[in-house]
Amino acid sequence: MSDEIQVGATFHKKRVGKHIAMVEGPPPTAPERPKGRLPRITRYMALAIYYEDLIRQGYVHDYAEIATLGHVTRARVTQIMNLRLLAPDLQERLLFLIRIVGGRDALCLRRLQSIALESDWRVQRDCWNKVMSS
Repeated sequence: MSDEIQVGATFHKKRVGKHIAMVEGPPPTAPERPKGRLPRITRYMALAIYYEDLIRQGYVHDYAEIATLGHVTRARVTQIMNLRLLAPDLQERLLFLIRIVGGRDALCLRRLQSIALESDWRVQRDCWNKVMSS
């Protein structure tokens, strides 16, 4: 007869502050990344909101400073910031566009510039519907 006893356990490393501890159990699995990529216009809309927040909080003074920090022209910053002139519901639609799995973006910044520069939100929505139906 044998006096051997076998015990099995699974451990993984976990960072706790500055130290690494051994924790019992399997390592946590990373959540699955969504397929595809965000449309470029969605990223521009988020960037415009972020830029506006930087100006409001006083981190930067104006579009020229943003352009200098971002290594782009002032005209490009203005084009991106013009998205903030869209009706709030259109801005929300831009932020929640579906991810692109393959191919080109359906919407581009150039197509939205004329809509954004229209001051009447009702007219903006009509123009938006025309662009989305084509």
